[in-house]
Amino acid sequence: MDIDIPMDASVECADGVCGQSVYLVINPVKQKVTHLVVEETEFPYAERLVPVEWIVQTTANLIQLKCTKEELAKQEPFIETEYVKPEPEELLALSTPYLGAPYADRYYLWPYAIPEVPVEHKQVPPGELAVRRRARVEASDGDVGRLDEFLVDPKTGHITHLILREGHLWGQKDVIIPVSDIDHIEEDTVYLKLDKRGIEALPAIPIHRWGF
Repeated sequence: MDIDIPMDASVECADGVCGQSVYLVINPVKQKVTHLVVEETEFPYAERLVPVEWIVQTTANLIQLKCTKEELAKQEPFIETEYVKPEPEELLALSTPYLGAPYADRYYLWPYAIPEVPVEHKQVPPGELAVRRRARVEASDGDVGRLDEFLVDPKTGHITHLILREGHLWGQKDVIIPVSDIDHIEEDTVYLKLDKRGIEALPAIPIHRWGF
């Protein structure tokens, strides 16, 4: 039985609500989900990488984990911030015009020193991608909607289907696309082998939430 892993869902640890799911980390070659990214609801509000094996069960709007909040807080941060000095061409954007005539075209830096600028890096394991809900889904003949969820084999972690639940061409019905019809996946876009007519002809299948 496949499981449904929703994105932008509430996440609950063994000792209470702990965050929101913001990304799924996948291996695009093996088409396998490896991690869930959880944004904490308590200070320091960090986004943390959680192994997919920690998921106990899911509903359409909730993911339950087997860890505690304390264990979640020990997981690797998804975002790492580095402070760097800006390149020379960026200094103009950080400076303030000196308006006193006759030097209206001159600039000075405020507060008189070159500041370091924060740069954020996603800590995605090598060879993997972080995919958000609402990533574009492209048929061979154009845009068809936005990604809502993945169906995953709980024994292997392999993606079996993707789900377009809202904001697609076919109105109210869920559109469930087999992984065999995925050409390739990028961070912001899933590319399909099918055209729009082929997607419309896909049969409906039941969705099973993960629960034990």
